Order: sequence, then structure tokens, then C-alpha cells
Amino acid sequence: MELRQLRTFQVVAEELNMTKAAKRLKYTQPTISLQLQSLEKELNVTLITRVGNKNVLTAAGKRLKTHVDRLFELMEEIESDMEAYSQPGGLLTIAASEYYWTHHLHPVIQEYKMLYPNVNISLLPLNSAHGIRSVKNAVADIAIVAGEIREAKVKKYYLEKEQTFLVASSQLTRGKNLQEILYHFPFISYDEDCSFYHIIEKFFHKTKIKPKSTIICGTDEAIKQAVLNDTGYAILGGNIIQDEIKNGKISILQQIDDPINTYAIHLKERSQEPNIETFTQILQQTWPTLS
Repeated sequence: MELRQLRTFQVVAEELNMTKAAKRLKYTQPTISLQLQSLEKELNVTLITRVGNKNVLTAAGKRLKTHVDRLFELMEEIESDMEAYSQPGGLLTIAASEYYWTHHLHPVIQEYKMLYPNVNISLLPLNSAHGIRSVKNAVADIAIVAGEIREAKVKKYYLEKEQTFLVASSQLTRGKNLQEILYHFPFISYDEDCSFYHIIEKFFHKTKIKPKSTIICGTDEAIKQAVLNDTGYAILGGNIIQDEIKNGKISILQQIDDPINTYAIHLKERSQEPNIETFTQILQQTWPTLS
């Protein structure tokens, strides 16, 4: 079967008039008759017959008309979808922490803009907990978040696993053991809204360490700077402090058992939106620790 034969049959079945069908299809009537005869021969059925002076569909013709209508509806849907994917456009809003923007997302966005220049990207500097909320509330299309995701309506894409450490500045640790540091200096922490705050709680519960005092800084970068300024000790992911560890500015006091998992997330119901689907694909291909 050829699509042009099926299309001819569909129009003839709708019009039941060869002259009107020929006008719609811009074919001659003999061409239409030949296509119908060829289709009937291939299917080994009669599709259209005459009753008196009228053309009518046979039972086989009615059944084929149902299939053909569904076929061309599907083809229109395919064409519409592919047209959307040929040039995604409009606005794509991405929520992520300052660290992810600075260290990970720039090459991803650069690659994406080369492929899809018609997409405008809006960046929301949010921590992981707020990023999750922004996706759930449709404020952001996609969020890059750290920690486990337990939202039923959210689809997640694994990006990396990051080891965590209890750290302090090398200046602060000089000449002191761990117990002295924990006793004399405050713990510099994320707030309880942080999506991986449970890692901190679990560590202190397991080690039976109780910080003398706590300073809430909120962001990775703010906590790192407080550590570098000898303010106190902190639990940080290895990525953000790798340079400071290499150049000797930060010392590892203890490795934490639980790593931080990083994911890209969006609402499941939006999985087939062209901007979201194309960006998550590029994200997984170009995320620095995956490549």
C-alpha cells in the first residue's frame, strides 16, 4: 500500500463523488480510478460500489476508512511534533545554585545554544530545596539539585556522585587535633531547608559530635569563604573545595560516609516538551563529570 493510494481512498470515501474527489486531490478521474483499483487488488477486497446512481462504501471500505483516518491523524501528529523539535524556541528557565552555574552549567548552555539558538534561557540562582519547589510550582522548567529526590511528580536524571568531607582551613587546624577544633570553633552550616541537610544530621548523630555553636551561611560558596577565613569547620562537597585542598588552604578533618548525588529534575508531565527534552539530553551528554 502506498500513502497516496490511501489518501485518494480517504477523499473518495468522504466525498463519494469522483468529480469532487478529483477536484480536491487535483487528479484526473481516471487516475483516481486506477489508484482505487490498484488498492482493491492489493487488499483483495471491494472498497466502493454503486447502489443505483450513488457510490457507497462496502463493509471493508468502512473499516479501511476508520484505519486510514487514524493513520493520517497520526501522521499529522508526527509532523507537528517533529516541527516543534526541529527548532525549539521560547523561554527555558533553569534553577541551580551559584556553584553549578559557575563550575558546570556554562559549557552545557554554550553547547545547547549552538544547537538551539531560538531558545532564550533564564537562570534562577536557587539552592536545591528552593529549586525543587520552583519546578513543582512551574516557576522553573528544570532544576539542578543536590540530594535525594522523593517527589512523585518529578522526573530526575542522575548527573554525578560527590564525596563529602568535614573540613577546616589549614591555618585553623595547625597544631590542633580534631577534638580541639570541634570544641573551640563553631560549625558553619547550611540551613535546615537544604536538600542534603540530612547528611549533616546523620554525621553528627553517628559520631555523637555536638557542635559548640553553629553559624548558618546558606550557600556552598559562603560556607567555603567562612572556612577560608578561619571562622570554623564545615561539611562540604569535594568538588567545591578541590582547588583549596590541592593548594593547601583547606584540610580534610574526616571523610563523610554519605555522598551527595546531583540530579537534573523536571515535572514528569512535561517530559515531552521540546525545550525540556532537548536540554536534559544535552545536559547528560555534556555535564563535566559525566563526559
